[in-house]
Amino acid sequence: MRRLLLIVSLVCCAATLVAREPLYVVNGVVVATIDNIPHEDIESIDVLPADDDTVLKWGVEASEGVILVTLKYDTPARFVVDGYTNFTDYLLSHVRWDDSMPVARVSLRVVVGEDGRAVVSEVLQSTSRQLLKRVERAIAVAPVWRPAMRDGVAVGSTHLVNVQLPEGRKMPAELGVILL
Repeated sequence: MRRLLLIVSLVCCAATLVAREPLYVVNGVVVATIDNIPHEDIESIDVLPADDDTVLKWGVEASEGVILVTLKYDTPARFVVDGYTNFTDYLLSHVRWDDSMPVARVSLRVVVGEDGRAVVSEVLQSTSRQLLKRVERAIAVAPVWRPAMRDGVAVGSTHLVNVQLPEGRKMPAELGVILL
């Protein structure tokens, strides 16, 4: 019985140690993750050690250290037009793609300038040239965003846009050859 308790205790301790992450702070606000922040929007990253000073300042949540991320802006760019608060949803409803057409996907890096205009800066993936052209056209004529702000001044920011049409259908599995 003692052996079983010892094993259970060790497994629990190991699971606790593996599950711990540093505290993430973006522009002074604690966040769960920094995975969705485009690297182009990061001005600096500072790593604070897991020491007494860090825990004293940030609390027990900082017992694994703190990752401080400073963005190039104070408030992010926002797309709020005609009831849409998400640019991808806006594009999905404004790009014509019939249900009889094959499933296609486009992933783009879009820069929102100081004037609020969105411009495609890079095509990350496109399974259909036709869908790509339609999405690019929809972006070109889309209403302006509220640009990101830094100290009260508009600044450019980068966003990832993923469009897959027709909605609700899955991409077909890619065919490949396995060499033995």
